[in-house]
Amino acid sequence: MPGVAVAEAGSDISSSRGEEMKALARDAIAGDRAAFGALLEAQYDFVFATAFKWCGNREDAEDVAQDVCVKLSRILKTYDGRAAFSTWLYRVVINAVYDLQRFRMRQNKQAQELKATAMAQMAPSQEQSALTSELWAAVRALPDRQRDAMLLVYGEEKNHAEVAQIMDCRESTVSWHVHAAKKALKKLL
Repeated sequence: MPGVAVAEAGSDISSSRGEEMKALARDAIAGDRAAFGALLEAQYDFVFATAFKWCGNREDAEDVAQDVCVKLSRILKTYDGRAAFSTWLYRVVINAVYDLQRFRMRQNKQAQELKATAMAQMAPSQEQSALTSELWAAVRALPDRQRDAMLLVYGEEKNHAEVAQIMDCRESTVSWHVHAAKKALKKLL
C-alpha cells in the first residue's frame, strides 16, 4: 500500500515501523535483494513527497526520486542504524535535491525562471494556491540552511529536535535558521 507508506515512513509513527525499516535496511546491506525491493517499495512515496517539497515541481521531484532509488543500492551501506531510517533517508533525498540544483545551475536554469514558469501556468481563480506557491517559491530561494529548516518545520511539520537531527546541528541553530528565514521572507514578500 504505497499511500500508507508516506505517512508512516515520513514520521516513523510507530517504533515497530521504524524497526521494520532498520531491519530491511540491514538485510539489504547484507545482500538480500528482496529486502532491498521491499525497502524501496515502502519508501518511494516518502522519497517523492520529500523531493517534491524541496523542488516545488513534479518533474524535478520525479528525477530526484529516481536518482535516490538508483543511489540507494550504492550508498545503503553507509546507513549505520544509529538514527531512524527516515532521518538518514531525509539526508539522502536532500543531498540529491542539492545535486539536481547544482546540475540545473550549470545549465543556467535559475530559480526565478522556474518561479515565473510556475506562476504563468496557474489559473487566475487559484489566487490562494498562487499565494501559497509564491510563498514556498520564496522559501526555496532562501539560503540552504534557512530553506531546509523552514521546509522541515513548516512543510514536513517536524519539531526542532527532529529537524536538528536531520540537519545535523543543535536545536538552537534550527531556531536561529527559522528566525532568520522569517526575517528574510518579510523583506522578500
